[in-house]
Amino acid sequence: MSPSFRTAFFTICVFFTMAVPALAQDGGTHFSGAIGAGVVIIGAGYGIGKIGASAVESMARQPEVSGPIQTAMIISAALIEGVTLFALVICIIRGNYWTV
Repeated sequence: MSPSFRTAFFTICVFFTMAVPALAQDGGTHFSGAIGAGVVIIGAGYGIGKIGASAVESMARQPEVSGPIQTAMIISAALIEGVTLFALVICIIRGNYWTV
């Protein structure tokens, strides 16, 4: 098991362990939007990081085509950020108006 997977698994376990008292009380605590927004941001960060790493690696291998690679990287990152913004809006709306 990789160290990053182990760290992520431990973090999720700690979060759910500490969230149990907050979810047990009455009063309408809404975590669905916050959890969804966190997952969206993590996924977008991972995707844009992979795009950047692949683009830099391919530019290092073939410097003469760095222009088209950079253009494709910027377009892909912009599309990911657009979908992320849409997903965040949906998570915020769900977290504020619906119950868990």
